Amino acid sequence: MMCYTALQRRSTRRAASTPAITAKLELKPPPYPLNALEPHMSQETLSYHWGKHHRGYVENLNKQITGTELDGMLLEDIIFLTYNRGDILPPFNNAAQIWNHEFFWESMKPDGGGKPTGDLLELIKRDFGSIDTFMEEFRAAASTQFGSGWAWLAYKANRLDVGNAVNPSPADEDKKLVVVKSPNAVNPLVWDYYPLLVIDVWEHAYILDFEARRADYISIFMEKLVSWEAVGSRLEMAKAQAAERESEERRRQEEEEKNAGDAEAVEMYLDSNSDEPEAD
Repeated sequence: MMCYTALQRRSTRRAASTPAITAKLELKPPPYPLNALEPHMSQETLSYHWGKHHRGYVENLNKQITGTELDGMLLEDIIFLTYNRGDILPPFNNAAQIWNHEFFWESMKPDGGGKPTGDLLELIKRDFGSIDTFMEEFRAAASTQFGSGWAWLAYKANRLDVGNAVNPSPADEDKKLVVVKSPNAVNPLVWDYYPLLVIDVWEHAYILDFEARRADYISIFMEKLVSWEAVGSRLEMAKAQAAERESEERRRQEEEEKNAGDAEAVEMYLDSNSDEPEAD
C-alpha cells in the first residue's frame, strides 16, 4: 500500500466551476453532445479523446488508489499530494489528467469564440495591454509547449505559504492574470494559481482534425470554441475565493499576535510576582 501520511495536507481550494470528485471516480462527459463542436472539432476527435484517453485516466486512477490513503479524497487533494513538490508520485498523472480534461471540455462551447467582456476583458487589458497581446501570448504558449502539455490563462492571487506549491513566479505581482504552459499532466493548481482557461496541446487533441498543424488547431480553438462566459465565471469565483483566503490569513495572524501578547502579559505578571519579597 502506498503511504502518503508524511506528505503535508492542505485544505482544498476548489478551482473555479469544477465539482468535487471522490472515489470511485467516474468518467464525466463533456457538457454538450459529442457532435456539438462540429465542424471545428469533430465528433470523431471528441469520441476518441474523451472516450479513450479521458476514460483511461479515470480507470487507471481508480486502480491505483483503491485501498490506499488516497481512496475517497477529493481529486484536487490527490493532485496536490502526489505532485510532491515536483517529485511526482505514481497517481499524479492520471489524477491531473482527469482534472485537466474536465476543465478543457468546460472551456469550450458550441458557437464559441468571439471576445471576452466585462471584468475579464478589463483585467486582460490591464495585465496584457490589449486583447490582441493576450491572444498572441496565449497562442505562443500553446505553440511553443515542447511535446505534450497544456497552455493556460490563470489568476495569480495570493503568494501565501502553501507547503506543497512550487510557484514558478514567486516575485511577480499578485492579483493578476498570467499565461503559463505546463508539460504532460502538470496544471496551475500545483503552483497555487486559479486556472481560468486551458487548451490541450497533446497531439491526440488535434491529430484527427488537423494532422500535425497545431497552429491551425490553436487558432480554431481561440476563434470558434472558447467559452468566454465560463472563463468569466471562473474569474469571479477565483477572486472571491482569493479574498476569502486573504481574510482567513489575516484572522490567523491576528489570532497568533493576540495569543503571543496574552502569553507575554502572563509571563510579565508571573515575573513581577516572583520579584516581591516573601511575607514574614
